[in-house]
Amino acid sequence: MLSFDFSSPEEQVFYRPLGDCGINIFFKRDDVIHPFISGNKWRKLKHHLINAQQKAKAHIVTFGGAYSNHLLATAAAGAKFNFKTTAFVRGENVTNEVLSICKVFGMQLIFVDRESYKNKSELFRHYFANDTLAYFVDEGGLGAYAELGCREIISELKNHYDYIFCSVGTGTTLAGIINASNQQQLNTQIHGVSALKNGNFLKSDINKLLTQPLKYTLHTEYDFGGYAKTKPELIYFIKDFSSATGILIDPVYTAKTLYAILDLASKNYFTTGANILMVHTGGLFGLLGMKQKF
Repeated sequence: MLSFDFSSPEEQVFYRPLGDCGINIFFKRDDVIHPFISGNKWRKLKHHLINAQQKAKAHIVTFGGAYSNHLLATAAAGAKFNFKTTAFVRGENVTNEVLSICKVFGMQLIFVDRESYKNKSELFRHYFANDTLAYFVDEGGLGAYAELGCREIISELKNHYDYIFCSVGTGTTLAGIINASNQQQLNTQIHGVSALKNGNFLKSDINKLLTQPLKYTLHTEYDFGGYAKTKPELIYFIKDFSSATGILIDPVYTAKTLYAILDLASKNYFTTGANILMVHTGGLFGLLGMKQKF
C-alpha cells in the first residue's frame, strides 16, 4: 500500500495589505507537500492510486494540457509508487519544462488534437483496450476518488477558522472541503473562487459531489479573463505578495483566490479580526506557462 506522509502545515501569513484590513490570513500549505506531487494534485490522485493497487493495475493513463500540474504530479507519483504512466496531452506536439520533467519521471506522452481530446474514454479504449493493467484517471483526477482525498485537507486542520477559501477549477477540491467541514460540524463559512470565466456553471458540478445539499459561496468575479488568463494587476499582485512573504502563488488559481480575499476584506466583507484560511493548492509550475508576463 502507499506509505508516505503527504500532510501539510498551517501557516499564518503576514502581508501588510491584508493586515491593514483587520483580518488574519493563514495558508494550508499544500504547496509544500512534495516538490512535484504538489498541492491538491496529490489529494486528487491518492485514492485513484490506492484503487489501482487494489485492482492490480500497474499503468496509470491520464489527460492534461501542456503545462498541466496534474500530469507532472502523476508522473512523479508513478515513479515513486512503481506505476507506469502515460498521458494524453491536449494540442500540438510541443516541448516545455513541465513536459520534459514528466518524461524524466518516465511518463509516455501522446499528443492529440483538441477535438479528439474531448472524448477521453474513447481515447483510452482506442489505445489501451487490450492493456489489462491500464487504469483510467480523468483530467485533473476529476471525480469521487479525488473528492474523497480532498476531504483530508479539513481532517488535518489543527486550528479553527471563521472562513475557508479555495480556488475552483473543476470544483472537486471545494466539494471535498465542504463535505468534510459538514462531517466535522465546523462552524466555518466555505468559499470558492472560480478561475474560469462565468463560473456559475461550476455550482452544478460541485453539488453533484456533495453528500447532501450544503451551504457554500462561490465567487465568480475574480477570473481575470478566464482560465489561464491574467491581467497586469494580477501579475503585480503576485510579485508584490511573493517578494513580501517568500511564498509563491500562481496566476491560474491561488493568486486569484488571494486577490479575492484582499478585495473582499477591503470592502468590509469579513468580521473584524476574522481568521481566514486559504488552501494553497500548489500549481506553481503554472508560472512557467506565463513566464513572459513576469
